[in-house]
This record gives sequence, C-alpha cells and structure tokens, in this order.
Amino acid sequence: MLEIKNLKKTYKGGKTAVANLSLSVKPGDIYGFIGHNGAGKTTTIKCVMGIHDFDEGEILVDGVSIRKDPIRCKKVLAYIPDNPDLYDYLTGIQYLNFMADIFEIPAEEREQRIREEADAFEITSALGDLISSYSHGMKQKLAIIGALIHQPRLLILDEPFVGLDPKAALVLKNMMHQLCETGSAIFFSTHVLDVAEKLCNKIAIIRQGELIAAGETEKLTGGASLESVFMEVTKGE
Repeated sequence: MLEIKNLKKTYKGGKTAVANLSLSVKPGDIYGFIGHNGAGKTTTIKCVMGIHDFDEGEILVDGVSIRKDPIRCKKVLAYIPDNPDLYDYLTGIQYLNFMADIFEIPAEEREQRIREEADAFEITSALGDLISSYSHGMKQKLAIIGALIHQPRLLILDEPFVGLDPKAALVLKNMMHQLCETGSAIFFSTHVLDVAEKLCNKIAIIRQGELIAAGETEKLTGGASLESVFMEVTKGE
C-alpha cells in the first residue's frame, strides 16, 4: 500500500533531513513511526503526501508514484497533520460536506458516515457552529472525521493523539482497527510509545534521518518494552 524506497530529503543549507530511508506498509498494517523531535518523521510524512519534494528515491502509494501521479495517489489517501489547519469561517458540517464533495461521496452515504462518526466523537451538537469556536481537541476530531469520509486505502497521521481526551483517543483507535479490517493501511508518527506498542503490528524507528530499526512489533521488542528498545537504539542522540 505504501512503499518508500531509498528516500533522501535535503533542506536548503545542506541539512539532510532523511537519508536512504526504505520501508513498506502492507494492507491491514497499523505501522508506527517513532523517533525524537527532529528525527525526520514529519519530513518523511510530508514527502509521502506530496507536500515536500525529495532529492532521491521513490514513494509509491498503491503502486503509483506520488511524483508522477499525485492526484491519483491522493484519491486513495487521507492525511491528518499534528496541528489541523481547518477553515475557521466554515461550520463543522460545511467542512465535512466540502470534504465529501471533493471525494464525490453520495449524499445518503456521507450523511450516515458523518452521523455515526460525529456521534462517536460526541461533536454532533457542535457541527452547526463555526470552526473558529472549536477547541484544539474538537478541531482534531473534525479533521479525523473529514479524513475518513471517503474510507481511504491509506491513512497517514502525524501525532494523531495529541489534544484528544482519553475517550476520543479510544474512539480513534477503534476506528483505525475498523479501517484496517477492510484492507486499508495506516502509517502514523507518535511520541506515545505505550500506544504504539499496543496498537501497531509494525514499528519503524528513525534517528537523525536514518531508519535504524523496523519490523513486526513483537519481533522488534523481543519481549522487552518498546520504550526500552527505543532508548537503547537511540542512545547517544
């Protein structure tokens, strides 16, 4: 579903943000991407989304190059950044209908999905309010509902649990499992190692732009905690 091959991204001034990074996310995977601040997680994600160009390598989404055919890739993608930048002058329901229009979701289908997910996140009563009045957590919930409106084949998230209360975090985890049960895949960054260890069937650890460990969670940890493995492999950073 997602193939990153020998990715290299250098910023102006010569700083290498990502170097020779390769990993593969398969249908059904919940793939956690972890590393310290500045390790290259968000840069990698923005390259996958076509937001950043990159110097070398290739990124394939469902077998299609994000460079050669970004529109086709984005039809099956959904992205939730760590700080959702939504349209403050729209109401919540206007934003969700806008997202549904982009992906050409029929009226009856979108209404059902919006109702079910808004109820699950307990924001149904606020959908008529302007987004400018929403708290950070409410904006995060709205962004999640908007991202899931077309049932993406690949869901990309950057620190998705930041700002969510415990109940909302549980709702999101359940939605992630349900999405993957349909054959979709999820790739997300997080600093919450306990969540990654329990939620993800695969983990990748990045340090200073380089992938230093990746694989099935159980094999990667080998019976130890993910926290202890992470601290060991990133020692000295």
